[in-house]
Amino acid sequence: MSRRRTGRRSVDLTTSLGSVQLANPVMTASGTAGHGVELAAYGPLSDLGAMVVKSLSVQPWPGNPPLRLHPTVGGMINSVGLQGPGLAAWIESDLPRLRAEGARAVVSIWGQRIDDYAEAAAMLDGVDGLTAVEVNVSCPNLEDRRNMFSHSASITAEVVKVVGEGCPGLPRWTKLSPTSADLVEVAGAALDAGSEAVVLINTVLGMVIDVERRRPVLGSQGAGGGLSGPAIHPVAVRAVYDVRTTHPDAAIIGVGGVMNAEDAIELLMAGANAIQVGTATFRDPRAAWRILDGIGEWCHTHGVPDVSGIIGAGRP
Repeated sequence: MSRRRTGRRSVDLTTSLGSVQLANPVMTASGTAGHGVELAAYGPLSDLGAMVVKSLSVQPWPGNPPLRLHPTVGGMINSVGLQGPGLAAWIESDLPRLRAEGARAVVSIWGQRIDDYAEAAAMLDGVDGLTAVEVNVSCPNLEDRRNMFSHSASITAEVVKVVGEGCPGLPRWTKLSPTSADLVEVAGAALDAGSEAVVLINTVLGMVIDVERRRPVLGSQGAGGGLSGPAIHPVAVRAVYDVRTTHPDAAIIGVGGVMNAEDAIELLMAGANAIQVGTATFRDPRAAWRILDGIGEWCHTHGVPDVSGIIGAGRP
């Protein structure tokens, strides 16, 4: 049993995601906490449920040219473009540092083709110190230029399967996009293909136009970017609620606009087993620890001895 203490207060915050048991339900969101120990100066990484690193591809990836980040009403919009050092460099350099800090490391992978995911998975096979692999299918699919991978249930399932074949001993979590009209179906396909959890949600497609320059503020070739922060929180709550309704036994990770403990608890009540903190970290690098303490305080104040007692509690 894992308990989070604030003074004399103690609440059991242990949660499970398939075969993975976490000391508490608070994780970092991919893309918001770096590739390694960037947040270690602000709190013990070992105190968090897990550290989900920024999505990595097989090869180093330069990302998009600046401007990459822009504040907007209720959050921010980004067009970072998945910049990263590549999996081999991350395994050699960043993963050992995460392990030394006692962090539970979740590696997030992305690709432009199904074969990219297969190659990434093969590189992770047998690597020590990994808690899970987050399969980010909210990426453009060059084999089907009309869609992201996560816009298709069948393609999402195929990606999850090849990752499982490449690293069969590593639990898979699949990160989905809210821009799919078939989100519940896609989530079911990921689960049926062997994903132990689904991560709901990724950013929402958006755009900001500079009215003086008369062109988009950021985004490769005017493509805009991903909106995150409080503005998308109700979208995340609805996504978690809908997937929990259709897939009552699924393990769900809620992410989107979690700025405080109440936001996190709302996602847990919608049916999430764990949550991720993302954009809040840009405002306050200690946000994940603050939210973790806040969950414990809220549970204590409301007479909830075990966080599992509120998972799904917001459902009729």
